[in-house]
Amino acid sequence: MAVSLPIFMDYQSTTPVDPRVLSEMLPYFTQKFGNAASRSHVFGWQAEEAVEFAREQIATLIGASSAKDIIFTSGATESDNLAIKGVADFYKDKGDHVITTATEHKAVLDTCKRLEKDGFRVTYLGVDRDGLVDPDDIKKAITSKTILVSVMLANNEIGTVQPLEPIGKITRERNVLFHTDAVQGIGKVDFDVQKMNVDLASITAHKMYGPKGVGALFIRRSKPRVRLVSQIDGGGHERGMRSGTLNVPSIVGFGKAAEIMRLEGKEESKRIHALRERLRTKIASALEEVYVNGSLEHRLAGNLNMSFHFVEGEALMMAIKNVAVSSGSACTSASLEPSYVLRAIGAPDETAHSSIRFGLGRFTTKEEVDYVADLVIRKVKHLRDMSPLYEMHKEGIDLKSVAWAPQH
Repeated sequence: MAVSLPIFMDYQSTTPVDPRVLSEMLPYFTQKFGNAASRSHVFGWQAEEAVEFAREQIATLIGASSAKDIIFTSGATESDNLAIKGVADFYKDKGDHVITTATEHKAVLDTCKRLEKDGFRVTYLGVDRDGLVDPDDIKKAITSKTILVSVMLANNEIGTVQPLEPIGKITRERNVLFHTDAVQGIGKVDFDVQKMNVDLASITAHKMYGPKGVGALFIRRSKPRVRLVSQIDGGGHERGMRSGTLNVPSIVGFGKAAEIMRLEGKEESKRIHALRERLRTKIASALEEVYVNGSLEHRLAGNLNMSFHFVEGEALMMAIKNVAVSSGSACTSASLEPSYVLRAIGAPDETAHSSIRFGLGRFTTKEEVDYVADLVIRKVKHLRDMSPLYEMHKEGIDLKSVAWAPQH
């Protein structure tokens, strides 16, 4: 089967909308176009009914006890902001301390930085070489002033899946609220808000084959009841926690995407895992000085973050420009600073600067994997042929011991 270019291998950045999701959404643009808050006619009732059905579908996917625990937002960034700022605002008389990890998504880290400006104290816990946080470190960091712990389910860069269950046990025992940015992992790895004692969970549709611009926040309503201060004021939509006219077509799509994930996610992950391993072993068996960043054991099936020593990540991306991947050095901005996630797992600069994230997903084919593996192998060899450092390495020179003359 011929491969058509370009090839999309950046499934951690976003996913295409599943055709089944799109066909569910279409009627809500033109025929059932009512405002879900219009309670006086059939157009509004239809929209409201569709929204409530989607709420159920999402609640079922994450094991929530009630659909009322789901609040719709514009996406995960807003959900993270609402969870962290909303809890901090509500519980500030109880305490001023928040705990998170150094490898969280920027939507969590930057929100925590904003809290620090407002006088809160934030502990950023380190992680091990695999990117895993030690639940014991969380236990030790909790004080009488801690009101919230925020740990992501799965990392967007290196795919590491965090041990949420033991963390949830600790936070529940210590009477501290537990938030997780669950965006990357939902439907792909085990996630159950009851089993894991999660009190708040951020979710987005576009990482699970739904539309962009719609997300949700799970807010536990009992045992314990989570309270927060809304960050957007208006007509009191979403139980007063998030005002604004609901994006009905996208919410309908979100619900359908969640349902497909619930029914097919586990099997799909097995298939994607096999493809990822095919890509990894093909590349690793043909090239030396290639390293996987993060844990191979506790990892998203579709994530492969690899470093190719003696090759700049940006240069390799240019060389394989018909393949959509992302590089560890410019993941969050236009800068060439190495990724803060790779820094946090102790990756040396040459590893961080030469890293590429391959993201595989629902529509990735075996033919695409083989094409990309062959292309990467060819291009890495070519780029290394031009590298004086690689030549020195092959001659057995220890590059770490070389004293470089200063540039004038």
